[in-house]
Amino acid sequence: MKHLPRVLVVEDEPAIAELVCVNLRHNGFTPVWVDDGEAAQREIDAMLPDLILLDWMLPGRSGLELARRWRGDARTRAVPILMLTARGDEPDKVAGLDAGADDYITKPFSTQELLARIRAVLRRRAPEKTDEAVQVGQLLLDPGTHRVSWRGEPLKLGPTEFKLLHYLMKNPERVHSRAQLLDRVWGDHVFIEERTVDVHVKRLREALGTAGVLVETVRGAGYRITAETR
Repeated sequence: MKHLPRVLVVEDEPAIAELVCVNLRHNGFTPVWVDDGEAAQREIDAMLPDLILLDWMLPGRSGLELARRWRGDARTRAVPILMLTARGDEPDKVAGLDAGADDYITKPFSTQELLARIRAVLRRRAPEKTDEAVQVGQLLLDPGTHRVSWRGEPLKLGPTEFKLLHYLMKNPERVHSRAQLLDRVWGDHVFIEERTVDVHVKRLREALGTAGVLVETVRGAGYRITAETR
């Protein structure tokens, strides 16, 4: 039996939640709706979803707080989070990404836009299993086992950061613009802004720890990975 991606919808407005769930069900997903953080945590404890659709404004814990909490937990760290927000200002979008969201969608949104973003985030989650391991200096990435290590020590990366690092390591020393990275890493990036790349590069460097210096910013051009730190 084909696995239907399970989407946990954390939304306290019943009308929006019902509309979202109906459309998800009709498009090959299994939606589970809850209206606050506590109920969401109970569902996650019972079964990990394939994706969390998380409203920013919730009773009790906010969506930002929940995103930070789930990103800080090893069990939920790799679960993609798509944040629903009525806040369209740039600082609020960046705050959502910094909290751990993989992407965001601003209300009101079209059903097609929502479905496109969900599919894009789920595509990003899947590692490229057929490729061989790649190495830059003492940084090693194995897409077959979805593992990254630095000087022999394992590192934990989120799904988008893993894919971003994989692409950079397959093309070392080359400078990649934000637009190129969106195209090669995110693929269908019609709904994703270039600012998103900066946030994920920041998160990648944090996850790499001392190896983060290998990911260089080339002012006015983009990013590259190099074995020779300057």
